Amino acid sequence: MQRKLDSVDIAILRELQSDGNITNVELSRRVGLSAPPCLRRVRALENDGIITAYRAVLNPKSLGFEVVSFAMVQLNSQGKADLDAFQEAISNLPTVRRAWSLSGETDFLLFCVSPNLTAFQEFVLNLTGLPNVRVVRSALCLEHVKDEPFVPLDKVQGAKPASETPGTRP
Repeated sequence: MQRKLDSVDIAILRELQSDGNITNVELSRRVGLSAPPCLRRVRALENDGIITAYRAVLNPKSLGFEVVSFAMVQLNSQGKADLDAFQEAISNLPTVRRAWSLSGETDFLLFCVSPNLTAFQEFVLNLTGLPNVRVVRSALCLEHVKDEPFVPLDKVQGAKPASETPGTRP
């Protein structure tokens, strides 16, 4: 059962989605709480599985990964054992940074980074050669044009827009 979030919980989540490195003191100031109750709320959101991780978002190109791409994979069989085997195989491929299992014509969508086009081509050849892989379609990213947090918190039931939540920035 999903826990009911109030406007303060939503404000905390909005701030943490924007800056996961924020201090508890600054977070509590922005959401209008003192530090101890703010930290208790953050811990409760973590314990309830609403907050699952904190990460730094890195620029792949600044670290030598010039090719950012997506690979759309269609399998020959979608049996549980075949899906599990494919998931295990891609979990060991460092080029694959994120992966989603999909419904429809494409079985998996893979977000990938490669140092150069040659490494990307080698990756696609290896991916195509995995057991049960029928088709691999790829698309190179030309430009990163939008980067929003995964969850649109203003759409959470009972949430107020940031402009209506005390202590938060719109």
